[in-house]
Amino acid sequence: MNRKTIRLWEEQAPNFVKGGFKPYIDTFLLESEERHGMVLVFPGGAYGGRADHEGSVIAKKFNSFGFHSAVVHYRVAPERHPAPILDAARAVSIARENTDDWKIRPGKLAVCGFSAGGHLAASLAVYHGTVMEFIDDKSLVRNCRPDAAILCYPVINFSEFTHKGSVENLLGKSPSEEMIRTMSLELNVHPGVPPTFLWHSANDNAVPVENSLLLCQALSKEKIPFELHVFPNAPHGTGLAENYPDISRWPQLAAEWLIGMGW
Repeated sequence: MNRKTIRLWEEQAPNFVKGGFKPYIDTFLLESEERHGMVLVFPGGAYGGRADHEGSVIAKKFNSFGFHSAVVHYRVAPERHPAPILDAARAVSIARENTDDWKIRPGKLAVCGFSAGGHLAASLAVYHGTVMEFIDDKSLVRNCRPDAAILCYPVINFSEFTHKGSVENLLGKSPSEEMIRTMSLELNVHPGVPPTFLWHSANDNAVPVENSLLLCQALSKEKIPFELHVFPNAPHGTGLAENYPDISRWPQLAAEWLIGMGW
């Protein structure tokens, strides 16, 4: 296993990193002379933290299916939007810059996010074409469209069905109606959104399943390929869901979905 820790910004954009935390990625690269697809993992944590059980263990699981992986340690509260999506875009850009060195298969770079990390992954899937508006040196976030998105019990809606803590941590206590609509991703799906795999629990007690259902409706309307799995019974934030035999199949299902698209 080739492990590296890489800062996202270094000295290129000092104004984007105001606090003590310096966003970075941890790579989990397969030792191989062949090229492989890659999955970037965004842990959840309500935009207030990054859950350990949705980080390195997830990356290693994707390794077991023959994919390179990396965990993205993006900025969270007290920093607000657009800090997380800039970090996500930079992570994808760094992976693309290292396509040859890391032996990534061109056009085979996915993002995988959990809960609020799912919102972040989906935000990049939706706003990859406009994220550069937030940064002067646009070369730092060029070519940041993911080729696929894997969303695990994601926060998608920022109004009726949302997770209030995620909204407050990302946008503050009194976001405008315009920002609520902008961050309600189901309202902003367009033909450039990549194919998407989703899974959720029907009785999720923190992020209602409607988040995934609404996004799938929007994807279907735009004729974007997607795969959705709704499991009947599990709490929010189960990660690999090893204590739930039916749900613990989701990494295999996601891997098969990627492989079915030529990965």
